[in-house]
Amino acid sequence: MRDLVLLAFIAAVMAMGLKRPFLWVLLYIYVDIVAPQKVAWGVLTQLSISLVVFVLAFVGYFALDSKKGSRFTGRQGLILLFLLWCGMTTLWADFQDSAWEKWDWVWKGLVFAAFLPLTLRTRLRVEAAALVMVLSAATIIIPAGIKTIFSGGGGYGNLASLVAENTGLYEGSTLSTVAVAMIPLVLWSARWSTIVTERRLAMVFAVALCFAALLVPVGTQTRTGLVCIGVLAVLSLRASRHKLLYAGLAAAAMVVAIPFLPASYTERMGTIVDHQSDQSASTRVAVWEWTWDYAKSHPLGGGFDAYRGNSFTYETRETEQVGGTSEVTYTEVTESARAYHSAYFEVLGEQGYVGILIWFAIHLSGLWQMERLRRRLAGREDDEGRRWRALATALQHGHIVYLVGAAFIGVGYQPFVFMMVGLEIALVAVARRERGEERARPWLKEPEAAAT
Repeated sequence: MRDLVLLAFIAAVMAMGLKRPFLWVLLYIYVDIVAPQKVAWGVLTQLSISLVVFVLAFVGYFALDSKKGSRFTGRQGLILLFLLWCGMTTLWADFQDSAWEKWDWVWKGLVFAAFLPLTLRTRLRVEAAALVMVLSAATIIIPAGIKTIFSGGGGYGNLASLVAENTGLYEGSTLSTVAVAMIPLVLWSARWSTIVTERRLAMVFAVALCFAALLVPVGTQTRTGLVCIGVLAVLSLRASRHKLLYAGLAAAAMVVAIPFLPASYTERMGTIVDHQSDQSASTRVAVWEWTWDYAKSHPLGGGFDAYRGNSFTYETRETEQVGGTSEVTYTEVTESARAYHSAYFEVLGEQGYVGILIWFAIHLSGLWQMERLRRRLAGREDDEGRRWRALATALQHGHIVYLVGAAFIGVGYQPFVFMMVGLEIALVAVARRERGEERARPWLKEPEAAAT
């Protein structure tokens, strides 16, 4: 039954796309985030649905859609430059088989990120893409939140949302980071999106979704999620008009929540301060040290999955109370072929100094563009100006949360985040174009219906 529903939904959107080709772009966003071929059990698992919709999105735009308002920007050029560099490092990768496997999905994410802003040429399209991203991620986050409430989530690496898989967006730390990073966009969609008409109902859903998103780090027991929540709290305080009230409510919520947290969760969070007391945290530090040394001898990078060549030894420390004294036991651990556990070291090890400079340029330029847009719209009190300023703030905050979380997990090429980058590029282009039109012809207002 699940297969039939998913297949019917995808087929229906494909059919509607013959009249509105932009719907194929939205469909690819959904397919790429939710991965319905993994959720299904039958015929859908045998179809290359992601590739089919990916091709449809491009064919629909170049063959059927209007190009009015589309423009290519410098950040899109950086994404394509990064794509080209990733392709070059794959050619000389240390581990060819696994490198080409990773390339199979990385190139699609980067190409779509560069392509997406071309299709988001109007206000309505930008809002539609943001809303589809929110609802698609919600499909994964809501079941995860429900399972956390009723079963505690299952613990680190064991929380199964829609599927029992620990890769992509279904991986615990990645889902925790994306769930928290998405909260500002969820609230923006409910508060400002012109597509949403029932504001009260939308806000109820948004609050419930945000609560589920905050539960994901608890269910997955990921330290990264806790750090992301702290960063988002600080950023929200910065944007709040009533800072003292916000800080008081946040502190009260934390005090109330602590007694309800599982003991296993609080124990795992305690290892944030002392990484030697936890083998997982110790492994991260050792891998980072190895990657730093590796980049010195391989300045152009070792290609995807270069971590498979690592090998290192470190010590873990365990403290045990015996009587009135504490006994400390040190254990020597040797490991090999351990993943990077950090997007920064992932990109550094795989793409070298050139690649990580391009990667930083893509992300940091986005934060700066959102800040510039926020400042330019700060003096506008009309709904349009406030709407775009709020979206710029939401994307900036979500992007910062991702960059903080990325310090502890290998999500250097995560497609969801590059979709957010595409939204940022489109938002700047649309806002700049509308400001130009208003200065030239203040009476010109494009009807919403024509925006599709």
